[in-house]
Amino acid sequence: MAGSRLVLEARASIAALLLGLSVVVVPLLGAASGRRDGLFDSLSGKAAVCLHAAVVNGLLLVLYRGPLYKVAVRACLLGVLFGCGLILTFSGTTWTHFGWYMCSLSFFHYSEYLVTAVINPRSLSLDSFLLNHSTAYTLAALSAWLEFTVEKLAAPELKQQNWFCFVGLFLVLFGEGLRKAAMLTAGSNFNHVVQSEKARSHVLVTSGVYAYCRHPSYVGWFSWCIGTQILLCNPVCILGYAIASWRFFRERIEDEERFLINFFAEDYVEYKKKVPTGLPFISGARVN
Repeated sequence: MAGSRLVLEARASIAALLLGLSVVVVPLLGAASGRRDGLFDSLSGKAAVCLHAAVVNGLLLVLYRGPLYKVAVRACLLGVLFGCGLILTFSGTTWTHFGWYMCSLSFFHYSEYLVTAVINPRSLSLDSFLLNHSTAYTLAALSAWLEFTVEKLAAPELKQQNWFCFVGLFLVLFGEGLRKAAMLTAGSNFNHVVQSEKARSHVLVTSGVYAYCRHPSYVGWFSWCIGTQILLCNPVCILGYAIASWRFFRERIEDEERFLINFFAEDYVEYKKKVPTGLPFISGARVN
């Protein structure tokens, strides 16, 4: 019964995501009516996006109730964000790179939920979107948006370093791909929360991407995280994200590996000797 409910949640999230993504038709309708300015260049254009979001939300309220609505409204929001990112990307304005960022951000959060629904539906919850990951994560996102806006207004040429943005985009795509490959390889062994007790189904995964680094999901997230700031040409946040992320993953890896050593004993110790963590200057938990 629980499994069916979780599958239903995943299906509802896909439908809601597509409804949100339909925001891409708004500029097409504007063009058909003779509008020549960009969608976000006028108050009416911004109002059209808000109206679309409101109408879709009303439809979700009709289609879903309770927990399903909570899933759907989050997925819809991410769909709208991705759609607006596409609009900015192809609008031919100086906000193209921010459009890339919006697509990257929304895809990351939605794919975390959907892949969790596929590999480990028992652990699926609203937290699987990682939208409320932590206060520090929220402040980091706000800092990135603030820096981009201030620097774009003060020094717009700084945000048009195309080669630098492409480096960031590569890191984002690489990190996203590596993290999802790690999740799919680990299967039901993957969990967004560090597990302090070993489940019956919990096995030590050393194949696939885990044959090259012990924590590919963290390596992927680290690459994605820094890549988003390179993509935005945010010099302050590049440094800040690199330091904060490195410290976060160092502490998390040490905590996680203490439990893994307890779970798998010599098997994990031997694996640890042969395969690096994948992150620079992080060796993991010490073994006495």
